[in-house]
Amino acid sequence: MEWIIENEILRVTVSGHGAELTSVCKKETGEELLWTADPSVWGRHAPLLFPYCGKLKDGRYTHKGTVYEGGGHGFARDMDYVLEEKADDRITLKLEANALTMEKYPFAFRLLVTYELEGSVVRHKVCVANEGEEEMPFGIGFHPAFLCPFDAQHKAEDYVVRFSEPQTPTQIMTGQNDGLVTGERSVYFEQQTEIAMSDEIFAHDSICFTDLSCARMSLVEKDTGKAVHVDVQGFPYVLLWSAAGPLHFVCIEPWMSLPDARDADGEWSHKPCAAVLGEGEQYEVTLSMEFAR
Repeated sequence: MEWIIENEILRVTVSGHGAELTSVCKKETGEELLWTADPSVWGRHAPLLFPYCGKLKDGRYTHKGTVYEGGGHGFARDMDYVLEEKADDRITLKLEANALTMEKYPFAFRLLVTYELEGSVVRHKVCVANEGEEEMPFGIGFHPAFLCPFDAQHKAEDYVVRFSEPQTPTQIMTGQNDGLVTGERSVYFEQQTEIAMSDEIFAHDSICFTDLSCARMSLVEKDTGKAVHVDVQGFPYVLLWSAAGPLHFVCIEPWMSLPDARDADGEWSHKPCAAVLGEGEQYEVTLSMEFAR
């Protein structure tokens, strides 16, 4: 099922499958601003990553002696949510632990996903609650894909990803074939503000940054100044990604945790995570995206 929320500027569609944002439409012009999930390129729009980000080593982990299988980015993006509440410009969907999730993640959790609009800003809030009696480690991340080029008159080279202040980011290296953290880190550049887009920049998969101090990162059309601004302050990691080949979209992905390292031992309690919640505790994080187009 899908629901629509809107205000005077945007009309936004949210799917009950994955609680995924599937459309952000500028009402004045009818322009679609989000990637359209063409399955021949990449068949998703903006999946939510939970209870981990990226890949598990060997596609599995162990908790209390039991082995659990898991695909990339966890299972929350592939589950059906129920409607918790809805207003004209706001919606909240809910996923709770069930027999299917327990096969992949043996914790009693509640996940509330809220989208709300304010002018040209879409806020995506996630609240994770531990409803069990044991400590619950988890990771979480956002993966929105923004249509790029913005129109047929522009090409990949007409765009940059711009930091709001000069940065000296550290790049965390991951394996091209396995997607696991290699342990290598390098300085991406020193005190610069822009990364030029091209059709080749993501040929070797994503670019993972840490040590950012900027408030936001923006996908900017250089000649017009049209942009999508993503607030990244407070997130320890931000990834840039698109499917290899001609550029159709750019993902700006604030994450609270990382994929497994190549030398990971597979024990769930040893995996770096966003938080460890005790019984009855909860955790909230919000991604804000401004469509200044």
